[in-house]
Amino acid sequence: MKKALDLFCRDGGASVGLFYSGFEVHGVDIADKKDYPFHYIQKNVFELERKFLEGFDFIWSSPPCQAYTYGTQWCRNKGKEYPDLVDKTRKLLEKTKKPFVIENVPGSPIRKDLVLCGEMFGMSIIRHRHFELHGFHVPQLRHIKHDGKVDAGTKLGIYNRSPHFERYAKTHKRKFTIAGHQNGTKLEWQQAMKAHWITTKKGLAQAVPPPYAEYIGRQYLKPKITLDAY
Repeated sequence: MKKALDLFCRDGGASVGLFYSGFEVHGVDIADKKDYPFHYIQKNVFELERKFLEGFDFIWSSPPCQAYTYGTQWCRNKGKEYPDLVDKTRKLLEKTKKPFVIENVPGSPIRKDLVLCGEMFGMSIIRHRHFELHGFHVPQLRHIKHDGKVDAGTKLGIYNRSPHFERYAKTHKRKFTIAGHQNGTKLEWQQAMKAHWITTKKGLAQAVPPPYAEYIGRQYLKPKITLDAY
């Protein structure tokens, strides 16, 4: 079984997706993450030795997004500074010569090789994420344009032209962005994110939806067809 390393893993949203796709998964984060479901190392990512990083077949990284996300724009305009770690992360991982992913929010300084949204997986979330892919390719899924908008006060929204709408409407009356402080119970967030093991709304707000990472992991692990096969 191939081994994947999830850097800045938080409570393991991406890790669980990679596990579902077929990896053995290990996570690293600087904070204490009691909800993380796999082998976990509490450490500053940039203190990891290259030899350790090279011991994995595949590396996922989700550097903090607060320096780029819409939700912190007001604070940034007021002068608050957040860590800007994308370039530093890229340089760290390029040295390993391993295939890797950098995941972040729209507006972050990463190459937009892939864009994923909850609609693509029948999820009740409006949550766009961009992915910079190194060493492999992932097909872009069709993204249906959202019908309606996310309300600025409650941060709730729907896109009722989605083919999945009728299926989830009976139990999920709304779609969530799962970000910041907004309406919705923790159980609703867990169901929307498909992340029932995460026990806090803060953890859910920071997590990568597992289906996103599962899709990318399965594409990476998909057998490659070569001329030698014929």
